[in-house]
Amino acid sequence: MAGVLSISQFRSPSSMNSVVSISVPVTFPLDLTKTRLQIQGEAALRQHCPRTAYRGMLGTALGIVCEEGPLKLWQGATPAVYRHIVYSGVRMVAYEQLRDVLGRSEDDRFPLWKAAIGGMLAGAVGQFMASPTDLVKVQMQMEGRRRLEGKPPRVHGVYHAILKIVSEGGIRALWAGWVPNVQRAALVNLGDLTTYDTVKHFLLRNTSLQDTSLCHGLASTCSGLVAATMGTPADVIKTRIMNQPRGPNGRGILYKSSIDCLIQSVKGEGFISLYKGFLPTWMRMAPWSMTFWLSFEQIRKTMGISSF
Repeated sequence: MAGVLSISQFRSPSSMNSVVSISVPVTFPLDLTKTRLQIQGEAALRQHCPRTAYRGMLGTALGIVCEEGPLKLWQGATPAVYRHIVYSGVRMVAYEQLRDVLGRSEDDRFPLWKAAIGGMLAGAVGQFMASPTDLVKVQMQMEGRRRLEGKPPRVHGVYHAILKIVSEGGIRALWAGWVPNVQRAALVNLGDLTTYDTVKHFLLRNTSLQDTSLCHGLASTCSGLVAATMGTPADVIKTRIMNQPRGPNGRGILYKSSIDCLIQSVKGEGFISLYKGFLPTWMRMAPWSMTFWLSFEQIRKTMGISSF
């Protein structure tokens, strides 16, 4: 009962929400840049827009600032905050519950294979719950580029986007792209939760490091890199499926499924297309991971809850 109380106590607005409010605004411009790069040169759209201006990470970011205005770097930040409140809250609680259910080994270690299962399941459940907010975020992030291309605005804000999506495809349409979204979250959390938990306790057992911010920082640095490497391909597929135009029945026009999107992307652009936006993804995940884990551990300590 004490464990359950401590977890629910941690999920109060003064804890999880404060971690999200710190992390999202700091790293969001990189998330927007990453999304634009993932759509750039999309093979399935070449027949509609054959002339594509290719830009790198800096060119994309500067293009947004010069062509749309500096504040557009935070377009879609509101649903991103909503998404992380749901996603981070669910995945952290789910992982700790799964860690308790799966149990530790006789020497009080949490085996890597159990950490991997726990991380993937926690990430999948958290992302499924938050998928509608991710859909709105991706569509809002692409509005600036649509206007530059002379296309009419698709959405005007979070609530307008939700109402528009539901009116065109029903409630189910809010979960468009949930399959690659959940796949991405499972891989990212395999890299993030599993790596952080494993590296942190490895350092505590095998080095002279104490359970302090230095140990947490080293573990979070590793988790950010692994998460970006494992999650980027699924993130590219997720972004393209969520951003594709939809027909009157609410179904996507360009891709039939995540597998179809994967095949078209690799066939039309090469395997490297699956890592479009990797640099801003990693540059976003590294500070995000460090900010999140350092804040998370410090808040637990302040509230008298045991270290993660």
